[in-house]
Amino acid sequence: MGISTVQLSSPSYELLQAGRAEELREIAKRLGIEITTVFCGYSGESYKDIETIRRTVGLLNPQFREARIERTLQISDFAKRLGVDKIATHMGFIPESREDPMYGELVEAVRRIADRCATNGQSFCLETGQESARTLLGFIKDVARPNIKVNFDPANMVLYGSGDPIEALELLGRYVVGVHCKDGNWPTKPGLLGEETPLGEGNVNIEAFVQKLKQIGYTGPLIIEREITGEEQTRDILKAKELLRRLRG
Repeated sequence: MGISTVQLSSPSYELLQAGRAEELREIAKRLGIEITTVFCGYSGESYKDIETIRRTVGLLNPQFREARIERTLQISDFAKRLGVDKIATHMGFIPESREDPMYGELVEAVRRIADRCATNGQSFCLETGQESARTLLGFIKDVARPNIKVNFDPANMVLYGSGDPIEALELLGRYVVGVHCKDGNWPTKPGLLGEETPLGEGNVNIEAFVQKLKQIGYTGPLIIEREITGEEQTRDILKAKELLRRLRG
């Protein structure tokens, strides 16, 4: 596809074994591919609807939290061996109220991860979407670790109905070190996600989004994300690549 900058999807258990990071690092170097971020996903996550996401995704559910923290620490160590200075994840829904008992527990969980990432010379990036930008900003300040950053996905703001992505980027801009270029439409029913679309065909307003990235001084990679499979995915990614080249100039 002529794309040389990628984020690595959540590594399998097998890929986390001794020697595999070094092997992958050499393969990427040989192919001229830069891996900017390693994503942390977890077994048992489902994005079926809002309630299922709340129950299964990220670090919110205490039933899964400790095992997922340990996996995240392993991925941080893996990313260090890979030579990558950022890992990212979906936190799950951060409670809107600081008085919620889960809020303080999430703060402490993220501090643990951030401290390991700092030891490994990394940023720990929280992906946008499942809460408002203002809630995420307050959470970052409460965690109070300088290596907590944002992987900004404008489509997630739309798909979850959590806020206008351009306004959110204005609020979170100083923390943004990674960007997903994805598009989608607002939800049409309570409790359901909106529908993802090819880049430039949804409610994100990708032209204004890229312009705002320029205004806040973001010069990092634009990572195309199209969460379907098959030939249509390939076509949409190639179209998105040309669109972004035109918009970024």
